[in-house]
Amino acid sequence: MSYQALFRKYRSQSFDDLVGQDHVVQTLRNSIAKGKIAQAYLFTGPRGTGKTSTARLLAKALNCTGGPSTDLPPDCPICAEITAGNCMDVLEMDAASEAGVEKVREHIVEASEYQPANCRYRVFIIDEVHDLSAKAFDALLKTIEEPPAHAIFILATTEFHKVPPTIRSRCQKYEFHRGSIANLVKQLNHVIAAEGIAAEPAAITAIARLSDGGYRDSLTLLEQAVITTDGPLTLDHVYHQLGLISDEVTDELLQAVARGDLGSVVNQLESIYQRGRDPLAILESLMYRLADLTRAVLSAGTGSGDAAVDAALAATGARIGQDLLLRLRAEVSGRLKGVKDVTIPRVWLEAELLKIALDLRTPVAVAVKREPGVVREAVKAAVVEQKVETVAVATPVAEAEMSVPVQTDSEIGGRGGEPPDSDVGEGDSDGVALVNGNWQKVSREISGISKTAAIHLAKSQGLELVGNVVRVGCKTQVNADWVKGKKPLIQAIRESWRKFTGEEVDFEFVAMGNRSKSAPTMEGVSVESPLEGDRLAEAAKRIFGTVSDDTENTA
Repeated sequence: MSYQALFRKYRSQSFDDLVGQDHVVQTLRNSIAKGKIAQAYLFTGPRGTGKTSTARLLAKALNCTGGPSTDLPPDCPICAEITAGNCMDVLEMDAASEAGVEKVREHIVEASEYQPANCRYRVFIIDEVHDLSAKAFDALLKTIEEPPAHAIFILATTEFHKVPPTIRSRCQKYEFHRGSIANLVKQLNHVIAAEGIAAEPAAITAIARLSDGGYRDSLTLLEQAVITTDGPLTLDHVYHQLGLISDEVTDELLQAVARGDLGSVVNQLESIYQRGRDPLAILESLMYRLADLTRAVLSAGTGSGDAAVDAALAATGARIGQDLLLRLRAEVSGRLKGVKDVTIPRVWLEAELLKIALDLRTPVAVAVKREPGVVREAVKAAVVEQKVETVAVATPVAEAEMSVPVQTDSEIGGRGGEPPDSDVGEGDSDGVALVNGNWQKVSREISGISKTAAIHLAKSQGLELVGNVVRVGCKTQVNADWVKGKKPLIQAIRESWRKFTGEEVDFEFVAMGNRSKSAPTMEGVSVESPLEGDRLAEAAKRIFGTVSDDTENTA
């Protein structure tokens, strides 16, 4: 006998074999037992969850010699014919390859008029029914609306929303669910026991996780891993065969990114590349691991059924931190599309991970509590102790140097040395960089969503954090007024800022030259204004007093 793929060899041959679809099985059993058989069924759900297999089982149950019954005897000739695909009264059609109206008329509409040859019912199974053309659906609709008494239609689809409402309303809908990791592991253990395959439990669990809830996918991955090894199936072999990286290596890379260790990120990536992994596989491994770590940290469990595995995941997630995990997951998922569109994915991925690591090094980004004022206090703490400094002002006429003393903490408002809100980000370059750095992240995210917003936020700068208000400088007053008039946009900006910093703030948008505060002044004369002619002489007199003739002659 020729070799048969595992997913075909272990296809469910009875309702008891269906794993994880108890709600479907129970409803069909009740329907058949009570003799309430619908003339059209619609099976919907992800790929590999048993839709076509259940359709064949339903055809067997309706046409079994001892039926209709869901208890299928192994010696039933009709059931054997349906299993082998030789039954004349059970017709299967793949709508993906036969989507035209002529095919539907020939295979469904006309064929349904004939009486069954050997069975009670003529059963028509249409797989991927959503791929039918509009005219083909129209032709099918009339037959489903007024079907012959001996015809049963079973439609299967992975995209329920593409099936016309006129078809959906005439069918009994059954929704198939993705398999849980526990159910997938149970099925895989049954198969390896029947096949005599030796495998590590961790390897089986990994295959179950990577199959994304698909029973057929899990068997395909198992088969792929088994045929390439001569010994027992190990976890390392599974990752190697599927082109992924191990959990330990993934954790090391994630922790390097989370702590902003740029050198370690570069070294880790180079080591992974040496093992032959491509950038897409690295991103997929990061996403799988981040999903497991996030669920473990949030106490939602991973569904693995192994308490030791869940505990290890929770410990690893705790070392990284909940907020960082959520940020990492958002940042990495945003890169999945980009890796397919670049010319040099390897260099691109390295640059993107370094960028994420740099962003996470910003102190404000690691705020754990989302209480009002947390980030503002972090910014205040970043302001270094101010000392008496001098501001040099060049005079274009006399080329003399003038200096103005800067107030110390003790001189500012009598507040015990605490820098006032209005000085945060203005009096200290680190504070300004911090506010502007976070604003640029927000601006990039918002600009990626709305092209119009991108135009008005172009070249905008985060100027300062005053109290609980972030002041943003736009390129022109027109840009600032436009942003201020868009309440949904401002709400989106608030949400983005909260995502990046953990802080609830308000925003004030001004033209770049219209900041509410000016630089230190000289006796009421703003340094920002150029001093020329009489104005320069007047300012000099106020600062130095009347200039004597001797001084003028010396100059």
